[in-house]
Amino acid sequence: MGKLPFDLEIKDISALADLINDKDLGEILLEDKTNGAKLVIKGKCPPPPMPMGAPAFAAPMGAPAPAPEAAPEKKEKKIDGTVVKAPIVGTYYSSPSPDKPAFVTVGKKVKKGDVIMIIESMKIMNEIPSPCDGEVKEIMAQNGQAVEYDEPVMIIG
Repeated sequence: MGKLPFDLEIKDISALADLINDKDLGEILLEDKTNGAKLVIKGKCPPPPMPMGAPAFAAPMGAPAPAPEAAPEKKEKKIDGTVVKAPIVGTYYSSPSPDKPAFVTVGKKVKKGDVIMIIESMKIMNEIPSPCDGEVKEIMAQNGQAVEYDEPVMIIG
């Protein structure tokens, strides 16, 4: 076989590849300054990182885990009023800043359009208005709690 660029023989390239594998290198770059030719020899791709929270070992194969017992049926309490749900996914805040009082508290009367909470989403503070007139009956979310879209946050009746 003839010579390759950089005055390398096939056996030289093979030796470089072995070096990459033996030393766990990502790649070797050879550059010929006289003619500008470049040769990159890449090693194996590293394995992808383990996702956070994934177990470091596989669960043993065996009998399947017993099915959890059915939870006792909860008696659904009657909701008297309008359920205000989170219009977006984000973090619930009860006040405009930590040193300010809450927009609303249980027992406070609100009018339609009054700001009753803030939901922070993607670093934007979204003021959420009351959908109706009434009195705050219950606040289900805690200040700083993550809320999902359509999750009940408070009841106004």
